[in-house]
Amino acid sequence: MNTPNKLTLARIILSPVFAVVFMADGHWFRIGGFIIYVLAALTDLADGHYARKYNITTGFGKFMDPLADKILVTTAFIVLVAMGQARAWMIALMVGRDFYITGIRSMAAYRGTIISPSRLAQFKTAIQMTCITFILLVLTLDSVFALYPSPMSSLVAFNRKPVFDAMIGITTAVTLYTGLDYTFKYYSMLKSILR
Repeated sequence: MNTPNKLTLARIILSPVFAVVFMADGHWFRIGGFIIYVLAALTDLADGHYARKYNITTGFGKFMDPLADKILVTTAFIVLVAMGQARAWMIALMVGRDFYITGIRSMAAYRGTIISPSRLAQFKTAIQMTCITFILLVLTLDSVFALYPSPMSSLVAFNRKPVFDAMIGITTAVTLYTGLDYTFKYYSMLKSILR
């Protein structure tokens, strides 16, 4: 197995580890969970870099890389819902979209066609990762400042709910739009499969 595919599998494996550690009681668990999340997110950049630099492209990688992204993102959003930091209905819409697109990709793969992520879908993933990272960072800084009080704690002393809602709301809108984009692009294939 090549390096990009190993990194993709690492991202999948780290996703549940992040969830368990981040949600455990204790400030150090929160900090450790955030570090695990960052490492998992960095594997996405690393596998893409390796694949482009050494021109390593496989059907497995094309299918599994976006799936690994969905697993990490979905896991993180579910963690935020469980912690009361995100609205469940927004996350449900995004998770539903991801299951739907994964279904389209699976059906296409069954017919011998690998659907690579579009630029719009890659942009969507970047927005999701940015949104998640910001919220997790704020929550993690709470734990850091609890352990090491600092005047900088004012950086995270803001009314978070409307800020988080706005960020996740925008992310949800972009995510749903990419779902429509895939539907229009592959409508003929879907129609032929569902006959």
